[in-house]
Amino acid sequence: MPTPKTSNSPDDDENAINVELMLRVKRATMKGDAGDAENAFQQIIELHQNAVIGTVAKMLGNASEAEDIAQQVFIRLWKAAPRYEVKAKFTTFLYTITRNLVFNETKRKSRKKEHSLEEQEENSFTQMEDRVASCPDQEILQAELKSQVDLAINKLPEKQRLAVILRRYENMPYEQIADVLELSVSAVKSQLFRARNSLRESLSHYLDQS
Repeated sequence: MPTPKTSNSPDDDENAINVELMLRVKRATMKGDAGDAENAFQQIIELHQNAVIGTVAKMLGNASEAEDIAQQVFIRLWKAAPRYEVKAKFTTFLYTITRNLVFNETKRKSRKKEHSLEEQEENSFTQMEDRVASCPDQEILQAELKSQVDLAINKLPEKQRLAVILRRYENMPYEQIADVLELSVSAVKSQLFRARNSLRESLSHYLDQS
């Protein structure tokens, strides 16, 4: 009796689609078929644009800058297409590029001190007030808590911050986060443990009220 075929997981299927699209961009670019390369790359952008913008926004604490940085991510991805090799999951490759650009931007801001923490908090509270104004009463506390969670995450060291964002919002496994951050799995778990303790301390006032 033949052994039944085991179907791939949705995650495996998604990765296969991503890899094939990226390889298609590579092949078309090398053959000089700009139209096919652009068509395949546009599909990659449509699949991942929102997630990359969301990750960048959470990392920088400034949604207005996220689209510009995300655009740079995809420009670098496009330029890397001729050298692309399937050595890891496609999203590992994509978020490694994202990590490099976000960390560079964080360092640039740190040197120039363009945005103080107080300014970031003021901007966040203003956005929160706008959301709360349009919320029913029962949603106000949730909106405030979400704003405070975002602020607390933004205060974490950058590696802890990215680890939390990839784990919490992108549901990324420890092994993949380790690849993106170029750390061991145990180091990633340690980063997340410290981050969770910091977040628990920062949010203790709100957690005690819930």
